[in-house]
Amino acid sequence: MPLLKYEQIADDLRTRIANGEFGPGGPLPSGRDLAEQWSVSRATVVKAYDVLRQDGLVVARQGSGFTVAETPVARPAGGRRSGTTRLSGGAPYRRIGTPDRMVPPARVAEAMGLPHGEEALRRVRLVLLDDGSPHSLVTAWFPAAVADAAPRLSAQGPIAEGTTHYVRRRTGRTPVEGVDVTTVRLATEVEAGLLAVEHPAAVAVVLHTAFDEHHRALVCEEGVTPSHVFEQVDNYPMGAGN
Repeated sequence: MPLLKYEQIADDLRTRIANGEFGPGGPLPSGRDLAEQWSVSRATVVKAYDVLRQDGLVVARQGSGFTVAETPVARPAGGRRSGTTRLSGGAPYRRIGTPDRMVPPARVAEAMGLPHGEEALRRVRLVLLDDGSPHSLVTAWFPAAVADAAPRLSAQGPIAEGTTHYVRRRTGRTPVEGVDVTTVRLATEVEAGLLAVEHPAAVAVVLHTAFDEHHRALVCEEGVTPSHVFEQVDNYPMGAGN
């Protein structure tokens, strides 16, 4: 399905930001300039910027239009339901180590449908609370085919447009189904150290796997959250007979 005009504008700006044309904190084109460039109304441009704002990629500055966000945001693993954005549960984070390739744990390989012994690309981030303390340790695993097609996944720095948009742009594959499995266990010593909790400590573990329309795994994220900050809230309708 062809992208709508505002989606085309948003994708074009994502690409330009990703390519470094507009750096963190830098101003973005005015609504008037974009409206003239794309031959659309100002309302269409505002809608495009709203998409990027909901993704946490740009921020509105009073009297000065939009600028590129200076602090990238990320979400804990899971909860990527249709209609949610990066700002839905998004928080500042810091990257842990350098992305590398290795054989993932059996539970991850099984979730992704990888053959025994096949390597995947690993990226690790620590999602933070408002006070800067750790909230969740997230290890993202990308199949080799995705990592090969999207080389920036192997770089240490953040991907301003977000990995989902970047992978879609590089591979043409879009997540259409997510599977979240939540379990409870004790943290490893390494996890406890990064999460700043005493060992042993109970943690909730969310294994989130995103699949494309052909049920091929795009990414599997394992999010480890200490019990004292883990909370899951579900809102749902109930009929008279429930």
